[in-house]
Amino acid sequence: MTDTTNQARIFDPFDFLARYGTLIALALLIVFNLAFTRNFASMQTVNVNLTQVCTIVIVAVGMTLVIGTGGIDLSVGSLMAISGALAPMIFLGKIVPIENVYLAVAAAMIISVLVAGAFGLFNGWLIARFRIQPIVATLVLFIAGRGIAQVMTNGNLQTFRVPEFQLIGLGRVFGIPVQVILMAIMVIVAAWVLKRTVFGRQIIAIGGNERAAELSGIAVSKVKLVVYGISGLCAGIAGLVVIAINSSSDANLVGLGMELDAIAAVAVGGTLLSGGKATIVGTLLGAMTIQLVRYTLLSNGVPDAAALVVKAGIIVLAVWIQQQGRHA
Repeated sequence: MTDTTNQARIFDPFDFLARYGTLIALALLIVFNLAFTRNFASMQTVNVNLTQVCTIVIVAVGMTLVIGTGGIDLSVGSLMAISGALAPMIFLGKIVPIENVYLAVAAAMIISVLVAGAFGLFNGWLIARFRIQPIVATLVLFIAGRGIAQVMTNGNLQTFRVPEFQLIGLGRVFGIPVQVILMAIMVIVAAWVLKRTVFGRQIIAIGGNERAAELSGIAVSKVKLVVYGISGLCAGIAGLVVIAINSSSDANLVGLGMELDAIAAVAVGGTLLSGGKATIVGTLLGAMTIQLVRYTLLSNGVPDAAALVVKAGIIVLAVWIQQQGRHA
């Protein structure tokens, strides 16, 4: 009887779909597009889909670590706006004139990302020190962060043409977009950290049972502080990529709605929203699946509004399958 029960669990369809559903969906989408979407099998189409998904994946890498601990980060879009507003102010010399353009660009990138990371640490501090619910703690910067970015720029659009900076959004190395290379590096590093390091195992342990993790000697507060800091750093990098692509920075629009896209990619990719299970590769596949669904619908004449409804349905289905897999 026990063996039969174990076999039933091993071949449980919901568990199978929770593990491999995203990969199967992505494969089916590719097959469908190869058969029915004109010019799908071209480098231009690959580049379009990859570049449109890059910033989502970069933000979702940090979000995966946060959700892995059982938390959530609603502030990432606003942190992108802060990073995207601060960088042009630095390399255009609006704060302190810097004659050397390379030095100015390097300072802009480093300072902007670190500032976003510091705001992420602030989120972690509220959660770890005062035991505030993550959705409430990060809601503070979700609201105030964009306001900070708007105050920094006086609500004005910042336009620029600085090739040395725009390299991260528009440059290519051996024909591969720099932003895709950046995304790949972040995915590989984060996946390694989550799978192969003590810190990664601590993240999963905290998400699985925070009290038990604390009793086992894990510094829960420190881990939470770090993951929210990493989430802020990822958002800061994504903000730089967005403004580099657009050759402009609009504090009202940079990162708008990004928190929802990132959470959607994480959920569809197989990370449990309640914590305790996280997969960076799954997040990458989740983001690519959502993007490819939208591309497929738009390429076949379906309005964007309808594509958003389908996207919402996919997220609901993914979360439902996860829940069924857990209770099986």
